[in-house]
Amino acid sequence: MDTYTIRRATAQDAAAIARIYRYYVENTAVTFEVESPTDDEIGRRIAAYSVRYPYLCIFEDNAMIGFAFAHAFRERPAYDYAAETSIYIRPDRRHKGVGTILYQALENELRRMGVKTLYACIAVPDGEDARLSDASPLFHEKCGYRTCGRFENCGRKFGRWYTMVWMEKVIGEYTADPAPLIPYPDLDDRY
Repeated sequence: MDTYTIRRATAQDAAAIARIYRYYVENTAVTFEVESPTDDEIGRRIAAYSVRYPYLCIFEDNAMIGFAFAHAFRERPAYDYAAETSIYIRPDRRHKGVGTILYQALENELRRMGVKTLYACIAVPDGEDARLSDASPLFHEKCGYRTCGRFENCGRKFGRWYTMVWMEKVIGEYTADPAPLIPYPDLDDRY
């Protein structure tokens, strides 16, 4: 049985995260970034997101095989109970259950913070496409997300137009007077 270690990302993880992410930027339409961020830029993103939300890495035999993070759905305080999620798994480790394990860990941490709704912005193929499959929307659906919005031809990459969908998952109860959101660094140090 595979054994994985999950922990919070640090600045020292930036190069490994950048390597994994670079594949998706350069070879797929999964992300609409068209230039791979530098290790330093990834380090800045880890620091910025980690101020309030979890940024997690998963390892197998001390090698990073994926990362997942959350950030503000929108910056206004009324949106505090919603978060946007992202996940990237090393290509050779996809479809082996790693993503599900990591996403569940991310979801559990967001639930502990008091987040009620998760959102994922996902590129979807319009027919056959060598750079984009339906793997991400199917993965999110398997994880309990449902499609809640669709934006036709909103992104252009590799010389073609791409459509994206928003998917959402409710993970908390909507009460009349919810407790304030707990910033992730203020939770006990589970990861």
